[in-house]
Amino acid sequence: MKDVTLVLQDGTTFKGKSFGYEKPVAGEVVFNTAMMGYPESLTDPSYAGQLMTLTYPLVGNYGVPPFMIEKNGIATFMESDKIYASAIIVSDYSEAYSHWNAKESLADWLKREQVPGVTGIDTRQLTKLLREHGVMMGRLEFEGVKSVAVSQQQTGLDYGAINWVERVSCKNVIRYNEGAGRKVVLVDCGVKNNIIRCLINRGVEVIRVPWNYDYTGMAFDGLFLANGPGDPDRCVEAVEILKKQMSQSRKPICGICMGNQLLAKASGATIYKLKYGHRSHNQPVREVGTNRCYVTSQNHGYAVDAATLGNDWRELFLNMNDGSNEGIRHISNPWFSSQFHPEACSGPVDTEFMFDRFIETL
Repeated sequence: MKDVTLVLQDGTTFKGKSFGYEKPVAGEVVFNTAMMGYPESLTDPSYAGQLMTLTYPLVGNYGVPPFMIEKNGIATFMESDKIYASAIIVSDYSEAYSHWNAKESLADWLKREQVPGVTGIDTRQLTKLLREHGVMMGRLEFEGVKSVAVSQQQTGLDYGAINWVERVSCKNVIRYNEGAGRKVVLVDCGVKNNIIRCLINRGVEVIRVPWNYDYTGMAFDGLFLANGPGDPDRCVEAVEILKKQMSQSRKPICGICMGNQLLAKASGATIYKLKYGHRSHNQPVREVGTNRCYVTSQNHGYAVDAATLGNDWRELFLNMNDGSNEGIRHISNPWFSSQFHPEACSGPVDTEFMFDRFIETL
């Protein structure tokens, strides 16, 4: 295990040991408070460009499941085709693992996919720093390996200035469950496999299109806007196409995470960056107009400014911790969204009814 140093943009350093692939990387340092689910989180495209810090201290003890492809063409146990996070930072990496479904260690997986892993970091102190200062850029320096620059002044690297959705979206149209009947166009902003699976399991044909694909002339019954990484303000093309669709049709629209923000932008609302984001399995969310509160899984750094919603729009969900928006709905058209992940895996699935609501509107 080589010595490795995490250097934050403000000059703060943390010393640790390498247990993954040894290459210097830079990215936005964020923290996730979930107690499990590192295979799913690492393969979530929404973590592209980020150094993921896990606050739960023991990581790696249940290994990594096999990469298996189902008949429908998506991975059984992963959320995408590869690891998208730039690195993983933990307090205590467990070299020994035990699980009925484990095929390799987390370290072996990271090395095979050439992704750094750091253990021995005081993740509580790091999380407190990020919580008080806000997320910031950082880099990993390995003993004996030439380092990379971290500041925007040094490299021009600014997480918010990059269109990460463009980097992770599919490049061609992909169809799932062909001939099933009702057709749903899925705008791929960095979609997780479980979103596709939840739609397929409800008996619809899924037409997955790139983030900037003009689907307005296609024959379909409903539109689904997927999750994805980065700043939604960079997705100008996706928003313009969505505006076009909304101006010419009342077809049902549902969005998740990035999809919530794109729908809000198409309606005229604005987006702002959260201080440190919501990345966990335990975010409490209340459905507006009711006393129903749900435990949700989340992974986002931006939020909708509900005060800028138009007269025809209402908030659908609220975050009970900070009052931020967690979903919107149109007052008359079947258009609605959630900022959280109803299909969370691994995580709570209390809100998977969002998919049922969407299917019912088709």
